[in-house]
Amino acid sequence: MKTLSMTLAALSLSGLCTMAMAAGNPLSVHVLNLENGLPSAGVNVTLEEHVGDQWQSLSQGVTNEQGRIAELFPADRSMKPGEYRVVFKTGDYYKKANRETFFPEVPVIFQVKQADQHYHIPLLLSPYGFSTYRGS
Repeated sequence: MKTLSMTLAALSLSGLCTMAMAAGNPLSVHVLNLENGLPSAGVNVTLEEHVGDQWQSLSQGVTNEQGRIAELFPADRSMKPGEYRVVFKTGDYYKKANRETFFPEVPVIFQVKQADQHYHIPLLLSPYGFSTYRGS
């Protein structure tokens, strides 16, 4: 029972640490491998903003051992309403693992209407499929 309590406490603290890290940043992402249920570490991710008829690069990052990037939005900018695109470089990820994939990248375009909110974009990934949603 003590082990269970300690495990639950550790998981709670881990979640709080992730939330605290992202508290000041409006955008985070998370990649999970649907084949084995584990986080996908080492996925390159880019963030772009739709400006006119072009996509303008804002930042990039690599998922950590938990499959997360807690602070993807540039720290020196404020998020404003508009259209943004997160691109998960899944082809590079699978190539490093010596695996094939049907999707060399997964672009997720999303609309920001309230810039004061936090946006979290999880990607559930397998070599031949993916799913995404607005997380919290």
